[in-house]
Amino acid sequence: MIDVPVSAVMTEAVPTVSPDTTAAEAASHLRRADVHAVVVAAGDGVEGIVTESDVVAVVAEGGGNPTVDSFMSSPVVTISPTTPVGLAADRMRDAGVTCLPVVDGAESGVPDARPESGNGGRPLGLVTRADIAPYLSRHRLDVDWEGDPLSLDGTGTPERSAE
Repeated sequence: MIDVPVSAVMTEAVPTVSPDTTAAEAASHLRRADVHAVVVAAGDGVEGIVTESDVVAVVAEGGGNPTVDSFMSSPVVTISPTTPVGLAADRMRDAGVTCLPVVDGAESGVPDARPESGNGGRPLGLVTRADIAPYLSRHRLDVDWEGDPLSLDGTGTPERSAE
């Protein structure tokens, strides 16, 4: 497993909006912060998440300027800052999402996926597939090379072994 914690790769300056924020305001936050999602929070918990594609879909429908609570993804899967990036990748894959809000109050090392409102604690940041991809490409090669006729001759040039 990849031991690098999510806190080492997450984006900390993620915009947080309230559930009564309008679609136009959410779009403005997305543009200013150069991020692909905003976290919807109320009190000390994460209520949902709004992505660029969510805002584009609302605008395309021509439904005026609704508040984010009417189109945010909720419940949202959250994760602890101490969770290893390998587990974060697994969680994203299992949940079918491309980013996870990082929150305090989640159990250390275990992704938090509580279905109830107020998900896991205060938002600390956001981790995306792009944030963790460099770590996965270096560590997640589950290849069994035993008995493979292709070997390296020490120069980095592929060489077929005699069979």
